[in-house]
Amino acid sequence: MNAEQLRLQQPTWKRWGSYVSDRQWGTVREDYSANGDAWNYTTHDMARSKAWRWGEEGIAGISDDKQLLCFALALWNKRDPIVKERLFGLNNQQGNHGEDVKELYYYLDATPTHSYMKMLYKYPQQEFPYEWLIQENARRSRHEPEFELIDTGIFDEDRYFDVFTEYAKAGTDDILIKITIHNRSKEAASLHVLPTLWFRNTWRWGRHHYKPSLRKSGAHAIAITHEKLAVSTLYFEGEGRMLFCENETNSRRLYHYDDDQPYPKDGIVDHLIHEKKTVNPAMTGTKAAIDYELVIPAGGSHTIRLRLCDKHSIDAFEHFDAIFEQRVAEADTFYADLQQIVTDEDEKRIHRQAIAGMLWNKQFYSYKVQQWLDGDPATPPPPPQRWQGRNNDWKQLNNEHIISVPDKWEFPWYAAWDLGFHCVTIGLVDPDFAKQQLQLLTEEWYMHPSGMLPAYEWSLGDANPPIHAGAVFRIFRMDAKAKGVKDYEWLEAIFHKLLINFTWWVNRKDEEGNNIFEGGFLGLDNIGVFDRSAPLPEGVVAEQADATSWMAMYALNMLHISLELSTYNKAYTGMATKFFEHFLYIAGAMASMGKNSTGLWDEEDEFFYDQMRLKNDEIIKLKVKSMVGLIPLFAVEVITRETLDNNPLFAERMDWFLRHRPDLALLVSRWYEEGKENKHLLGLLGGHRMKRLLSHMLDETTFLSDYGVRSLSKEYARHPYCIKINGTEMSVPYVPGDSDCDMYGGNSNWRGPVWMPMNFLIIESLRKYHFYYSDDFKIEYPTASGNFITLQQVGTEIACRLVNIFKRNRNGRRAVFGSNEKLQNDPHFRDYILFHEYFHGDNGRGLGASHQTGWTGLVANLIIMKNQKA
Repeated sequence: MNAEQLRLQQPTWKRWGSYVSDRQWGTVREDYSANGDAWNYTTHDMARSKAWRWGEEGIAGISDDKQLLCFALALWNKRDPIVKERLFGLNNQQGNHGEDVKELYYYLDATPTHSYMKMLYKYPQQEFPYEWLIQENARRSRHEPEFELIDTGIFDEDRYFDVFTEYAKAGTDDILIKITIHNRSKEAASLHVLPTLWFRNTWRWGRHHYKPSLRKSGAHAIAITHEKLAVSTLYFEGEGRMLFCENETNSRRLYHYDDDQPYPKDGIVDHLIHEKKTVNPAMTGTKAAIDYELVIPAGGSHTIRLRLCDKHSIDAFEHFDAIFEQRVAEADTFYADLQQIVTDEDEKRIHRQAIAGMLWNKQFYSYKVQQWLDGDPATPPPPPQRWQGRNNDWKQLNNEHIISVPDKWEFPWYAAWDLGFHCVTIGLVDPDFAKQQLQLLTEEWYMHPSGMLPAYEWSLGDANPPIHAGAVFRIFRMDAKAKGVKDYEWLEAIFHKLLINFTWWVNRKDEEGNNIFEGGFLGLDNIGVFDRSAPLPEGVVAEQADATSWMAMYALNMLHISLELSTYNKAYTGMATKFFEHFLYIAGAMASMGKNSTGLWDEEDEFFYDQMRLKNDEIIKLKVKSMVGLIPLFAVEVITRETLDNNPLFAERMDWFLRHRPDLALLVSRWYEEGKENKHLLGLLGGHRMKRLLSHMLDETTFLSDYGVRSLSKEYARHPYCIKINGTEMSVPYVPGDSDCDMYGGNSNWRGPVWMPMNFLIIESLRKYHFYYSDDFKIEYPTASGNFITLQQVGTEIACRLVNIFKRNRNGRRAVFGSNEKLQNDPHFRDYILFHEYFHGDNGRGLGASHQTGWTGLVANLIIMKNQKA
């Protein structure tokens, strides 16, 4: 074991980490409005003056795992009207494609215990163009690209600072901090650097009255007093001056009343910029900054060293550099061990930054719905309308944990199906954290009493695709491989909770009881003809190919878990039989659903479609070739003869069922067609239908792009799909970039771009099919090319296309950067990767949330996958 792997066995090493959000303003949990207008109830402008109730935000921030104490970076270039304490961006109404961070920053390195971390923020030396970014994006339509910070030209003449923030732990409560500022300009430039320390305000709300304190302790130290923290001192070097205020709301500025607080949260900012007497001359408070006023020469740099630790009266910097060097070397060893089979240096860089982004995007997340609805004893009661508003039926939700989030600025909250994908990548480096994350959502204080898993804070009751069980089994196997022992106790505990969730799906999302599921938008936003989350006319039922396929996949995942648990406890054999039957009923229903339907498979087009069932049982097929019709590929598992031999009771019960329902066995499961080595295939697609579906998916004129599988066929670029429903004509065009409509908020698009998680599931499914069919089964790739390869090779080829989004091509360009020459060619930009939410279907340019190292972090898994020998 290397040093980092040894630290992973000691949970206390994760006590401090990158747990501070990049944005707290504009979140649901800070919204106490009557109408649920979270974006306008708290704003970026308010953020510097408002003490937050539920969490904290900052740049390159760290905190303890209860977020009692935070540390982050603040900067001022002497030109901006405000100090840069938090990242700037547009809210959902301001952005022409929804909310959007308007900064350049990169998570460059991290280890899973946060023993070493590195982040880069690029800060312009000219005045930051806040108003220009707001006004230009307001001017642009949904048919135009977003106007980004780099589009302003503010970096063109290299008049900016590269600010690297690094952390290295000497112990569990001993953190070394190094801030290195590079002046990339040809001229000397001034800068205020303000490392900032503050307590999350837990005392103002009338629930906990203990108030901690910070105070000056000598010329180069700040003493920290908190009854629940071991850290006691922040040491610093150099000519920084200490400034203190309180982490309290500036009520005079925000609400126009005086609460006799002379040193509010924005006191340090007002003192620095406007020379107001808003810092405490007694050198004490609950927020403190060390102000370094620097002049950095052209092309030069300056380093600031600090130490946040649990030690008094030490020479804090005696072994500082040696410890840093050791932690960097240990991080290098950790990644070298992970990347042993990867030979390409660029792929190693991408892999390491992808995982770093996953680890930086951990966040302290606190949201207690009952308290949020009630309000706090020391504050005015919230408007009564809130009791009929957002999340009012999730009163049991009581969240206060470190959670993996998709993007700490654009999505600073967990999302149920995103989290499942996150764990597949996190499992590469920290299976224990992945296991804990998956279990969290099934705990009583997360899961709804009905059995539903919470989706995300904007609408906890939205239905996300049920991928949790699949993620659980993947992590179970990854954990067993890493440790050499299977954690049946964990698998058993989470399986029981998933049973409740599976039952919720069956009871609440199968309206007709025919094993065809509705599900709503299921995370695919605007993929349909109409908003799939909107209520349908009375008597009309949407029967969804994707919802039904997800449930078939869920049943197979639960079957696989049951079979695994039955080797540990034979009582689970009955559960295996239950899920085997569930799968077959769903699969049979997809193939044929009564006298007026031939199922969701369309024989003419050889594709799966959603359909609407009207009052009179008339069927309207929504014949859109989209990712919805490819999701049936995901419902596949292979059962080996060895598995059946180890579970004879399951084999006996299964055989009984198949004898009594030969229609299902012959129609769907291909049970009597054993593969090589006596393997059996359970899937929604037999060989013929799979080949026909793949012929669409692998066609470069429809689904297959140079950068993966598109979410919508490109055939709609020439002729959008159109249908008239109730006299209204609706259409679905091919839109390979940002969304051109406002359906489901309009901030993401499933009508043409490439989405990493769906491609990942496609590749995994192809590998499972290959495991059954073996090398003898080959398919044309790409369609109409005359080139035939195995299904596993097809999966590897798709993985290569996805990796090529980020990798330099033969011309040295990265598709993710699009046509921006600064990003493509500048040595201070070209190797810093952003892991976007999704990617342009034709050119691979990054779109949507720019730091969604959540499910896009799966590229780390794909790099390993493509380098593995077949």
